[in-house]
Parts: sequence; C-alpha cells; structure tokens
Amino acid sequence: MNKKTLFLQGNEVCVEAALYAGLDFFAGYPITPSTEIVEHLASRLPQKGGCFIQMEDEIASMCAIIGASLTGMKAMTATSGPGFSLMQEAIGYAVMAEIPCVIVNVQRGGPSTGMPTSVSQGDVMQARWGTHGDHAIITLTASNHQDVFAMTVEAFNLAETYRTPVILLLDEVVGHMREKLLMPEPAEIPLIERLHTSVKEGTDYHPYLPREDGRLPMSDFGGVHRYNVTGLVHDMWGFPTNNPKIAHGLMRHIVDKIENRVSEITRVKEYFLDDAEGILLSYGSSARSALHVVKNRRKSGERLGLLELQTLWPFPAELVRERCAHAKYVLVVELNMGQILQEVKKAVDDPSKVFLANKVDGTFITPTDIRNVIRLILGKGV
Repeated sequence: MNKKTLFLQGNEVCVEAALYAGLDFFAGYPITPSTEIVEHLASRLPQKGGCFIQMEDEIASMCAIIGASLTGMKAMTATSGPGFSLMQEAIGYAVMAEIPCVIVNVQRGGPSTGMPTSVSQGDVMQARWGTHGDHAIITLTASNHQDVFAMTVEAFNLAETYRTPVILLLDEVVGHMREKLLMPEPAEIPLIERLHTSVKEGTDYHPYLPREDGRLPMSDFGGVHRYNVTGLVHDMWGFPTNNPKIAHGLMRHIVDKIENRVSEITRVKEYFLDDAEGILLSYGSSARSALHVVKNRRKSGERLGLLELQTLWPFPAELVRERCAHAKYVLVVELNMGQILQEVKKAVDDPSKVFLANKVDGTFITPTDIRNVIRLILGKGV
C-alpha cells in the first residue's frame, strides 16, 4: 500500500502526530514560533472528538492539561521561550504528582522576548533544570519532519509509560520549514495507552504505589476512586507528609524511574561512526547542516561521522562515551553557547578533544560554518 504523502510545516506535522498518538485535550496560548500548533489543533482536534481550549496564558495552559490528564485524557500544550518559562512551576507539579502530559517548546532566540521569529536552541538546560528541586525529566527533539512525527508520538508513549511530563524541544527552523511527510498507517507506530488500576470500587486504592516494573496504575480522577493529588511530598495515598523516610523514597522513585532507564529512553541516529576519525554530535535543525557536512566530506575521503541526539534528557552519557571513544576529535554543533557541549565533555574520556561549532545570533548554522571550525581543529594538529 502506498503511504499518503503530505507537504507540511513542522508545526503541522507535530499536530498530525499528536492526533495519531490519541490526543484528547489541548490547552494553549499562541506564541511565535509555535502558534501554528495552536491554530491547527483549534480546527483539527474537535474534528477528532477532542477538546481544544485557548487559555488566558501559559500558566493556565499547563494547569489545564494537568487537570485533563488526571481525568484520563492524553493532554498536550505548546509554547515557546517566554511561555515555557511561565510553565515551570506547573511542570514541577506534574513531576511531583506524576501526571503524564506533553509540552512542546518550539525554541526561539532569547532570553526574555529575544528574537521571536529567529532560531535558537537555547532552552536545552531550561528543559532539564527549569523547575526547582531535584527531579528527572524526559526531553526529545528532531531534525526532520518524519522524525518530528515519530518523536511526538514517542513523547506521548513515554509520558504514559513513566507517568511523567515529557518535553518535545523543537526549534524555529524545524517548526517553520516545509518538507514531505510519509504519513504512517494507523497502528504502524505502536501506541502506549494509559495504565489503569485493576483495584475495584470500594477497595483501598494507592495512587502512588509502584508495581514491580516501576509503573504506577492510574484511576481517572472523578471516577470510582477518591484520592488526593498534591505538589507536596506525599505518601502512597497522596497525602502530604514530612516523614524523612517517605520523602527520600519518593524522591528516589521520581528520579530513578527515568535515570535508571536511560538506555530504554535514549533515541539517537548514527551516521558513518564505525570508522569515523572526527565525530560531529548534534540535534534538532543543527543536525541537518552537520549531516550535510559529513556526507559531503565523505565523498572527499574525510572520515567524518555524525551522532544525532533525539533524546536530550536523560542525557545518554554512556552511549556518547562509547561512540566517541576512538575519535580524534568531537565537534558539537548547536545553536547556543554550548549547553550540550558541557554534557559531552563530562561524558567522554578526554574532554580536551571536544570542540564547539555554534551560532547565537538568530541565524542558522550552515555547512560552511561547520567546515570552517573543522579546519581550525585540524590546523591545531588534532
């Protein structure tokens, strides 16, 4: 069967993927460069029987999808830098209360209002540490439309599997460019549905008691079970507690359920790594230019490879260390001051061989920009 071929903007692909994943509820507030997600879902989601609400701001948007998710819906919001900043406290609430949801951040130049229509990848560390306190988070990204579709679906699957908010960190170039999408057939990509509790009505339900596999079955709020939901440290019934033993156990659970499963959560794409003397490591739109350089220089006999990260958090440090172990140099390509660069330096055996090719002026990093940095590296006799 021939797949349906569509020519779409990246933000539109995100919409189609969310619908494919079973999105039931969207709450959001328009903000460049993610506005098209809000616009298209305003018409597409009701057509699918879902609920769309334009909220008064991003704080309300995040709180709305938390509430919707608790009632059993697959829920998502979308925003950009300033709105993402406003969402942080509620994201922390979703982490603590273990509420599955998806937050799309189409990055733009910052800080503050910054450059609303220009590209950036400056929110990588905010995605990891934006909300206060020790916690773990899952953050995905993509460099092309086929992967935007796959990672959007994956974001919903991971949110349901680990009962956690998942951040989909795109950028303005990916969100606004247009290219073809081969629309997956129904059921072609497996979908993870909400794990509901088997505890019957009238029986003691423990909303925060993990199974042996670490998953927490849920009961739709407002259904047959009454239980407490709070952002405070809580016991297995959901009631606040200051008991040090319970607090320690809860914090370890929230972090370990993600950080102990890095290999299961990690998604990467590898190009020509087997014999690579120089490895480019990139993600999002920057990886497009990096891949162009690798393929072009390979034709000239230069042994370059590319490791494209699709999972940014939890950071796949062990995989990065293994893949980069035999390279003469590693060049991190990103549109910020070196946020993933620092993670790569911590991961590899020799951080002195890790270099940065970047731009922070709102313009896209080109293959020429990357080749110029490679020439400087080779000129040092690396």
